[in-house]
Amino acid sequence: MEYITPYNLDELRVLTSKWGMPGYRALQIMGWIYKKFQTDFELMTDISKEERKFLKEKFLVHALEFQKEIPAEDSTKYLFKTKDGHTVETVLIRERDHLTLCVSSQIGCAVGCKFCATAIDGLVRNLKTEEIIDQFLQVQRRVMPQRIRNVVFMGMGEPLANYENVRKAVEIMVSPWGIDLSKRRVSISTSGLIAQIKRMSKDPILRDINLAVSINAPYEKLRETLMPISKTNGLLELIQTLKDYPYPKGRRIMLEYVLIKGINDTKECAVALGRLIGRHKNKFKVNLIPYNPDPDLPYERPQLAQVYEFQKILWSMGISTFVRLSKGISVFGACGQLRKREMV
Repeated sequence: MEYITPYNLDELRVLTSKWGMPGYRALQIMGWIYKKFQTDFELMTDISKEERKFLKEKFLVHALEFQKEIPAEDSTKYLFKTKDGHTVETVLIRERDHLTLCVSSQIGCAVGCKFCATAIDGLVRNLKTEEIIDQFLQVQRRVMPQRIRNVVFMGMGEPLANYENVRKAVEIMVSPWGIDLSKRRVSISTSGLIAQIKRMSKDPILRDINLAVSINAPYEKLRETLMPISKTNGLLELIQTLKDYPYPKGRRIMLEYVLIKGINDTKECAVALGRLIGRHKNKFKVNLIPYNPDPDLPYERPQLAQVYEFQKILWSMGISTFVRLSKGISVFGACGQLRKREMV
């Protein structure tokens, strides 16, 4: 048996036509899965019994096995197990008027950011399209009738290092025949893989969704210390690539900056970051994230007064800057805390 969720509408139409089903059947099937979130073929009642039986024998929908739900005041972390026994973490964030789902794209991560818990165990493998989509399907079914309106690829892994599977998952999420989210409600967060960002800028599926890039230091050497990937994806080239990114007028790239006590949280760093952005103030907004602690890492969170002073300096330079106080810290579900582990 194979999974049905890696297929887009055109691909599923080819298959259903080959099996002698009417041309509209593929759209009906996708309507059940992505609009009604019904994953039992037997209950897809406007499809003939014979076709339902055939689909049930041919396809699986769920690629992940639900393991545990860990609630917190502002979020819920979900643990899933893959067919080969690995743990995937997904976090549902409750905002004031909507739900946001933070999905994982890899098991572990190879980027190696020194302050990120996900990097401690290295990369195990990429998640497949069906494993990414199933995170959404399973969480959405658990929170019905509320609807998840935002998806952020900010969970375990570097999304652009798993380009094809992430691209296909995004296609399913934003297409009218799929989950049909607005492109402006889907975000990819990357450590700054320059070649993949350039590829993304020319990609009709990915170029219009939100792009967030982890900067974390305004100096090349300091960024290399915190993010070794900067040795091959240099800061200045990265910033220039982002300045050239063909966003429509009025759209801005999010520069994410994790503030770590005594390392990158100084006034000098704030001024240097402002100068790095330079005259391209309308192209970017800065998201300041006070470091989320992990017991296995030596870093500390700065005082909020220091965070707001950093923000004040950037605002004084004309740069839109916001402080993001992460949700899910108590269940190790916040930015940089996901680590394919269970709570004890």
